[in-house]
Amino acid sequence: MFSAEDAQYMRRALDLARRGLYSTSPNPAVGCVLVRWGQVVGAGFHERAGGPHAEIFALREAGAAAAGATAYVTLEPCSHQGRTPPCVDALIEARVARVVVAMRDPNPAVNGSGILRLAQAGIPCSTGLLEAEAAEINRGFVNRMLHGRPWVTLKLGASLDGRTALANGTSKWITGERSRADVQRLRARACAVITGSGTVVADDPMLTVRDSQYEMRGRRPMRVVLDTDLRTPTTAQVLCFAGSTLILTRDAESPLAQPLREAGARLESVAVSDAGRLDLEAVLSRLGELECNEVLVEAGPTLAGDFMRSGLVDELVVYMAPVLLGHAARGLFNLPALERMCDRCEFEWQDAERVGDALRLTLRPRPRAGT
Repeated sequence: MFSAEDAQYMRRALDLARRGLYSTSPNPAVGCVLVRWGQVVGAGFHERAGGPHAEIFALREAGAAAAGATAYVTLEPCSHQGRTPPCVDALIEARVARVVVAMRDPNPAVNGSGILRLAQAGIPCSTGLLEAEAAEINRGFVNRMLHGRPWVTLKLGASLDGRTALANGTSKWITGERSRADVQRLRARACAVITGSGTVVADDPMLTVRDSQYEMRGRRPMRVVLDTDLRTPTTAQVLCFAGSTLILTRDAESPLAQPLREAGARLESVAVSDAGRLDLEAVLSRLGELECNEVLVEAGPTLAGDFMRSGLVDELVVYMAPVLLGHAARGLFNLPALERMCDRCEFEWQDAERVGDALRLTLRPRPRAGT
């Protein structure tokens, strides 16, 4: 169905799409390559929400040479009027001869309608070329469209013996500067960085992106504090820097809320679980409504354990430093004791890479049988 040349050009389109990873949210990252008689005549990627889509940039570059060309697009061309006109109309008007799509758009506003419009215009359209790679680039967008919640990455720094802080709470610093710099990349990809009020009180983190290559793209992920009883100090650093801070709590109309609003935070109420803590599914559902595609969780063992126990972690990233902190130090997760080995949490390795003096371990939950 697809030739080696098709795969070559789609890989180029995927590389272009990756260039938009840190700037397109809440839109997906998309790349497009136009090829005529074996020559690339136009290429482009979606740079930011509200701006031209990848197909438009490629068509502008190709000009008249787009007529009779094959368009390789990493996501089904849009067929609806959003912030910009439908890309399908532009491809039809340019008289491209063929369209190859990596994956259908899971957005209900599209989801096959772009492909249908092309077929109705007499333009052959094939889908599924390097689909898994395309879906991985837009894992957060796909998750939000299909499940109504963002992709969740949980990041932790730990010692060789699996400890995240001394018994007295001291955690600065287990990992080195290179690891902490690498975390900026994770934050920049996220639409929001989530932490708990316990971490805010104990560590007073900034949760900002402090890397010029991402700051230049305007990356300021929303800071989200899960604070059931509004313990966040009005002097907390999460309230002192550019960008928005959202505090989710059980009662946003509590007398404790007003000082935090005056300090610059936005507060909203969310449901509480039977355990008396914020319902994490409700939290993620709300962030999905706010068009967050990906979120990064940076939290202590209690909130990390809650996310893990709820089955809401899509990816786990652990920076493991070559140090030992001892048995009395604090662990990675607060999880209930298990009595059966079959109840253990299992993961699949995605990557292991040395970052400075630490190892960055990337894992994803292993699907349970029958899921």
